[in-house]
Amino acid sequence: MGTRSAIGVMHGDKAKVVYCHWDGYLDHNGRILLNHYDSVKANYLVALGGLSSLRKHIGDQHDFDGDEGRENDWCDFYGRDRGEEGNEFKVCFSDAEMFDAFQWCEYFYIMKDGVWYVSEGADAEWKLLADAIADLDIANANNEEPTEHLAAPQEIKTLIGPQELAL
Repeated sequence: MGTRSAIGVMHGDKAKVVYCHWDGYLDHNGRILLNHYDSVKANYLVALGGLSSLRKHIGDQHDFDGDEGRENDWCDFYGRDRGEEGNEFKVCFSDAEMFDAFQWCEYFYIMKDGVWYVSEGADAEWKLLADAIADLDIANANNEEPTEHLAAPQEIKTLIGPQELAL
C-alpha cells in the first residue's frame, strides 16, 4: 500500500492538483519537491496529470512497467507512461474542495508563489515544507524517533481560495 499524496500548484486563488500514489511522506515526496521542483518544473509536473511515482526528473515517456523510469530517476505518470485516461489535474477553489477531492491522501503539497507547503489534510494546518523537512532532519540527527506528523509553529488555516495565508 502506498503513502498517497496530492501535489498542486496555485494559480491565483485556485490550485491545479494531481494524485501521486507512492511514497507521499515527507522524507521522500516532500524532500524531492523541495529540492528538485521549482515553479516551472512543478507546473509541468501537474500538467502531466496523476502519477504513480514522483522522482527527481519528470523525464520522457517510457514503458510504465519497465525499468527505464527507475534507472533514470523519472516520474511514472498514469496518462503519459501507461496510456490511462482521466488522470488530468483537478482545479480546486478551496482547501476543503481539495481535501474532499483527494480524501484518500495522507499528505498534501501545494506550491504558492514559488514556495512549497505541506498539510496532512482537513484537520491539520499548513506548514512550510522547508520547515517540516528541517524538523524531520533535526529529529533524525538527534536519534529521536522521527515523526512524519507535522507540528505547525505558525498558523496557516487556508491556502487555496480567496482567504490569504495567515502568517
